[in-house]
Amino acid sequence: MSLSMLLSMSAFALVASISPGPVNLLCLSSGTRYPLIQGLQFVTGATLGFLLLFLAIGLGLYSVMQVIPGLNDLLRWLGAAFLLYLSVQLIRDNGHLTDDDKQKAPGFFTGALMQWLNPKAWLASASGIAAYTSGEDLWQIAVFAGLYLPICWLSLSSWVYAGAYLQRHIHRPQTLILINRVLALLLIFSTLYLLLE
Repeated sequence: MSLSMLLSMSAFALVASISPGPVNLLCLSSGTRYPLIQGLQFVTGATLGFLLLFLAIGLGLYSVMQVIPGLNDLLRWLGAAFLLYLSVQLIRDNGHLTDDDKQKAPGFFTGALMQWLNPKAWLASASGIAAYTSGEDLWQIAVFAGLYLPICWLSLSSWVYAGAYLQRHIHRPQTLILINRVLALLLIFSTLYLLLE
């Protein structure tokens, strides 16, 4: 595999991972709301969940889904419902962080599950595999996944760190409520956009 192909795959992975989407917005919210380590647990789950989805699609899951009528639509609507549920949680947040709230922080498994319910993750996986692999060459898929792993983790982590930076400068619960509601609206809009795409 040529260096130019590796660079092109890396650029695609960076753009797909760092561009705003439902998981990125939840990373930002997690950074503003919870301790950094909890945000990074979510990021690790989201990264590994995405990687498993990417490999599954590369090994033929997307083709299987196209054969089973309604399965693709069902997953899209389940994903949208989950993302809208998370949006409602952000809207309802009161801006105060208690010990009970710290326990409710989205963790590793929430991050992994979100990627499987995230339309952006499905689109990024399917389009990346179609554009940069033959779809049958396991080595190409494995190399692409190997590039995606650190790029995705670092990209999502940057959103958590941005949230943590904001948290240090937010001293009033009203400001955090406003930020959470803006993030919730962005999450709703991104979910609707991905559904209508």
